[in-house]
Amino acid sequence: MDTPARARVDACPGVFAVHDAADGALARVRLPGGAVSAAQLAILAGCAEDLGDGFAHLTSRGNIQLRGLDRGAPLVPRLSATGLLPSPAHERVRNILASPLSARAGALAARLDRKLCARPELAELPGRFLFAFDGGGGDISGEGADVCWRAMDETGALLLDGVDTGLRVPASRAVEAMLAVAQEFLAVRGSAWRVRELADRTPLVDAVNAPRVEPVEMPTSPGLPIGVLDEGVGVAPVFGQLSAAQLRLLAEIAERVVVTPWRSLLLPGVRDSAPLAAAGLVVDPDSASTSVSACIGHPGCAKSRADVRADAGKVLSGLPARLRAHFVGCERRCGKPAGQHVDVLAEGGGYRVDDVWVPVAELTESLARKGSK
Repeated sequence: MDTPARARVDACPGVFAVHDAADGALARVRLPGGAVSAAQLAILAGCAEDLGDGFAHLTSRGNIQLRGLDRGAPLVPRLSATGLLPSPAHERVRNILASPLSARAGALAARLDRKLCARPELAELPGRFLFAFDGGGGDISGEGADVCWRAMDETGALLLDGVDTGLRVPASRAVEAMLAVAQEFLAVRGSAWRVRELADRTPLVDAVNAPRVEPVEMPTSPGLPIGVLDEGVGVAPVFGQLSAAQLRLLAEIAERVVVTPWRSLLLPGVRDSAPLAAAGLVVDPDSASTSVSACIGHPGCAKSRADVRADAGKVLSGLPARLRAHFVGCERRCGKPAGQHVDVLAEGGGYRVDDVWVPVAELTESLARKGSK
């Protein structure tokens, strides 16, 4: 199904094709399954400090963005040296989510990445097409992936745009099934960027050779818990922003880190959260900053009407825990969460909170009321 909104060229940023923002070039580094090693974190810290604004910015797809870059900055050779760019041709299509607490989901994500990069034709996928592996708990399947494999008792369900197709695929064939869907999407997509834009998804379902049952409702669950867990420590950088110093600290205390689509991090095997808290990272699950997010805002974005991160930061201390809200500077609503949340849109010297205009001075009170309902 062709749509006017999809008539323009897909300009989704990467490392080879950066986006020109108000604060300089923006590069998006894909991390399939969110996996990043300590050595890669150290390289990213150096790139942020030497070439960018000094920070790594987590995205709602479990990736990392570097901002404030010069277009001529030597970013590609530095990232390539640590394996972060295994296939230049596929760099923008390596969009793969995985449940951070599921070892199987992470392993499947890594396998899909290798298989994806081995197929030259799949480099033509739109930069917004999203794969996902849900370990069975429903955390990732609610993130709006175009194709998702969700573990069940003995097999897994194949979902398209979050909806069960009825296809049941064992884990051993999950990667091949998802690649078959991607291949068919390329054949039928027209100008569509996402599965949700297709008028008929039947060809995608028919492309998978697997048993079919009556589709069922697939409940979703919240994302990564924050704090000390059985698997490690869950950490939430304020507004998903990590300084170069914080990146180096992570590289020192964890062999690897998993970046989640909720702008948080899992540090597998780590038991002590004190150094993380001392470095300004949030490890308290009752902190309001674990569920409040914001686009980059002014001055990083020329379209933003306000410095939304500064305004959001001023109200954090007065908000109830677990109030999910997203602050944005314009109607594009960049980085908005996939799930239900309070929409806080900058407008006319204040913010429109779920379509009700509120002056900046009354934001805390307005959002607190939302959290009490």
